[in-house]
Amino acid sequence: MHIVLDDTAMAAAGQGNVLASRLIHRAHAQADWYLYAPACALVEADRARPGTAEHLAALPGITVLDLDLPAALAVARHDTWAAAHCQYVAQPTPDRPDGAIIATTAPDRWIGEPVRVLDLTP
Repeated sequence: MHIVLDDTAMAAAGQGNVLASRLIHRAHAQADWYLYAPACALVEADRARPGTAEHLAALPGITVLDLDLPAALAVARHDTWAAAHCQYVAQPTPDRPDGAIIATTAPDRWIGEPVRVLDLTP
């Protein structure tokens, strides 16, 4: 299972969202569960809730994904870097042939986008 946390999910995890906490626990405790924090989304989450970036980056079950050149080129075509980086990360790759699911507390943000969404709204 490959799951991308968007900025809203990251901020929610820092505020004690039970569903986000369960994802983090699973990614740490279970094999084949992967949780990703795209760097652009991590920045936005930290702007919304200071301290979020340091907290999430320190958790062993979360992989922070840098903004490499292909991601930067994809992000440059969009208005918001956080959502664009999440969408880029969720696309299929050789390591993730089915892509990844975007975890969010703002599912309406993703309507019409070519991604699968996991609603973390309590």
